[in-house]
Amino acid sequence: MRESSIKFLQSLVNTPSPSGHEVRGQRVWLNYVSDFAEETFTDAYGNAVAVLNKGGSPRIMLAGHADEIGMTVNFINKDGFIYVRRLGGVDPAIVRAQRVTIHTTKGPVRGVVGNVAPHLTKQEGEKKPPKIEDLFIDIGVSNRRDAEKWVQIGDPITLVDEFEFLRGDLAIGRAFDNKIGTFSVAETLRLLSQRKGELKAEVSAVSNIMEEVGLLGARQIAYSLKPDCAIVVDVTHATDYPTVNQHQHGDVKVGKGPTITRGGCNHAEVVKRLERVAKQEKIKLQFEAMSATSGTDTDVIFWTRGGIPSALVSLPNRYMHSPVEMINLKDLEKIPQLLSAFCLGLKRGEQFKVVI
Repeated sequence: MRESSIKFLQSLVNTPSPSGHEVRGQRVWLNYVSDFAEETFTDAYGNAVAVLNKGGSPRIMLAGHADEIGMTVNFINKDGFIYVRRLGGVDPAIVRAQRVTIHTTKGPVRGVVGNVAPHLTKQEGEKKPPKIEDLFIDIGVSNRRDAEKWVQIGDPITLVDEFEFLRGDLAIGRAFDNKIGTFSVAETLRLLSQRKGELKAEVSAVSNIMEEVGLLGARQIAYSLKPDCAIVVDVTHATDYPTVNQHQHGDVKVGKGPTITRGGCNHAEVVKRLERVAKQEKIKLQFEAMSATSGTDTDVIFWTRGGIPSALVSLPNRYMHSPVEMINLKDLEKIPQLLSAFCLGLKRGEQFKVVI
């Protein structure tokens, strides 16, 4: 992967953007993608869009969600300790004893999630995992009045961990879910801008908000853009490490390429085209099955208006929703290559319909 693209990914991952508070991350994304777009804009709630070949046909939407999981200040007790609520699927068991940043109007405030030493807890029977309401943050003050000088109820909170190379093409960090999605659609636009004269379709790269708390931004922007086809980029669970049941969760490996999901909201003809393009471009794919839902923005985009032909492309990710998510950059690099080839292969006015 080229160095400037890695720097962009690193900047995206390291810029906090918890659900409902994505503005800082959206600025990073727009600053990068504006070099490759004819037009950029945001809507009322902060969904960000970059358009290439405006007026082309069909209209294609490439979407990733900008938000990461986090917490929010919920209550401050008389001693100045801060209690929290979730923003998305936070696991309280792995948040204990972590450093956090509380993002306030006055600037970032550092704190730690308190963890009672084992010497002070009874070890009778099996220890129960904590609940979110059990967690408290210590910012080093002695009472509520002092705490309120620094933080307010509703301030968002993120873990401190940032992007880091582990070994070779493996990288670790928080918020690969789903900064890799917004990265992929931006990189797709970059690749397409180099071959704009060959492009028939109008392509809108989208960095949408609040996926982790209900797939909310995707509903808004898909309705507004009225695309003829949508491809969502998200992470998926790698199942290639101990204790994961592959019989239940499938066989997905880091380093073996992106995945395509079959079934449900994934339009059969769009999936078939993606598979054909991948074969032509010699991009190795892995496959996933779904029943009722995919757990991604695809679930709400596909039924918007009269139904938008949609598909999901995913990046294998170990240890999702943790501060040590792990991905392979070679897998990630293949996604913009696949999406750009898909867009370049579209004929003017082409539509995707199930043949009956």
